Amino acid sequence: MDRTDRRLVAALRADGRASYAELARAVGLSASSVHERVTKLETAGVITGYRAVVDPVSVGIGVTAIVGIEPGENGQDDPIAAALDATPEVESCYQVAGDNAFVVVVRVADIEELSQVLGRLRAIPGVARTRTTVVLSTVFEGRPRPDRPPTDGGS
Repeated sequence: MDRTDRRLVAALRADGRASYAELARAVGLSASSVHERVTKLETAGVITGYRAVVDPVSVGIGVTAIVGIEPGENGQDDPIAAALDATPEVESCYQVAGDNAFVVVVRVADIEELSQVLGRLRAIPGVARTRTTVVLSTVFEGRPRPDRPPTDGGS
């Protein structure tokens, strides 16, 4: 990836619905050149998809919790990860170092539903305990990082 690719990625992270013409103006290329570069970035797996960002409260999932998953002595990461992936309320899952093997973001409608989901998470074979932090408010999340200079020393 060169500097132009990084600028394209930054522009798409800021506005995934930007047209090729808008992207071309942002990076100083023709729309056809931008289209070709974006296609190559998608093919290479740099751009993995596009999605709508919605207000969770507006779609009925007003409770967010950050949950640490601590495995037991015989808990194995792959089966636990598969069970977390199969839990629709788990929005994000991070494998981490420390006491927890995973930290997940859970989004649900209300505290009662959170209690049910936590029960299901604790029932996953190999999970010893969970540690839950309920989010009171979201200051920001999912914001794109500012454009950074290339680390490859390239153009």
